[in-house]
Amino acid sequence: MLHRLTLVGYRACGKSTVGRLLAARLAWPFVDADQAVEVRLGTSIAECFRVRGEAAFREAEEAVIADLLAADGPLVLATGGGAVLRAATRDRLRARGGLVVYLEASAAVVQERLRHHGGGRPSLTGGNLADEVPAILAVRDPLYREVAGHIEPTGTSPAAVADRLAALIEGRLAAG
Repeated sequence: MLHRLTLVGYRACGKSTVGRLLAARLAWPFVDADQAVEVRLGTSIAECFRVRGEAAFREAEEAVIADLLAADGPLVLATGGGAVLRAATRDRLRARGGLVVYLEASAAVVQERLRHHGGGRPSLTGGNLADEVPAILAVRDPLYREVAGHIEPTGTSPAAVADRLAALIEGRLAAG
């Protein structure tokens, strides 16, 4: 029985926003993996990257996702944009992530969202958005597709995306 949905995709594709809306519609708990990692680390992701480096962050992220997916029960999980970079995390998502949904957004859409609603997110490469987003998306897109059981375009409002995903889940639950 389907009782878990995991959202993957590049940063600013709407994983946290859609995840919260979807969890409310399904009456399932919601967890933002990035927030859970910050709690475990006792610091912000940006600070962890700056002080400890990306490898330390990815190690903590992998452990947090493993812990979250080890539990039973319903869950809507929004992963961080780079969670798919580790093979062990991809394996875990396929095995325990329930329906893994890739929230697909074009580089242009992501750049626009980051320009207007970046939320203080640091550059991942030290470069500008015009260069960074397409380059990183080119690496990560195949990994998102590798783990996804469903690809959902995010060109509409987060509420519309959550509605479509809720209907998909409810349809699968009804089918048994």
